[in-house]
Amino acid sequence: MFFLVLALFLLGVLTGTAAHVPLPVTLVSAAAILAWLAAFAVRERGRAHRRDR
Repeated sequence: MFFLVLALFLLGVLTGTAAHVPLPVTLVSAAAILAWLAAFAVRERGRAHRRDR
């Protein structure tokens, strides 16, 4: 998942809106998205684990 976030970040820097904002803003946004995706993955993994029982 980290590789996917990194690839999307690099794509955004090269071609998208991220190229128009300062680097610190882009890094903070990327960190926030990474944290959100990690929380979602942990929550879904917990749900899947409970379904198996």
